Amino acid sequence: MEEGQEFPPTFPGFGKTIGLTPVSYGEGKCVVKVNVLKTHLNAGGVAHGGLHASILDTALGGALLSLISPDEWCATAEIIISYIRPAHEGMILTANGRVVKRGKNMAHMEGELKDSSGILIATAKGTWAIWDNHTGSV
Repeated sequence: MEEGQEFPPTFPGFGKTIGLTPVSYGEGKCVVKVNVLKTHLNAGGVAHGGLHASILDTALGGALLSLISPDEWCATAEIIISYIRPAHEGMILTANGRVVKRGKNMAHMEGELKDSSGILIATAKGTWAIWDNHTGSV
């Protein structure tokens, strides 16, 4: 983790709204969790896939944030989610994200979403863009 980066990371806006909680952060890895609430459910009575995607996106992005310098910023360019099984109200879901390969302007990420007993709920892989924070462009 670079000097000046906050630990645990905070989740402003959307992350706070869905109830994300940091677990661990640093050295190209990030773990976050959320308790599945009634407000997270879709019409079928299970956690909306967008919740899975948001948790995984946060864990993967957080893993990269732990490696970039304060002069850099990053954003998701592509994320692919594989939904393995449903999540239900009351479950505590934990997403683990990690950097697979970091280059100058992009990074490749992977992660898993599991319930509290270790059952796999979803997986993700993606590509993140990295740019100089001073110029605002890739």
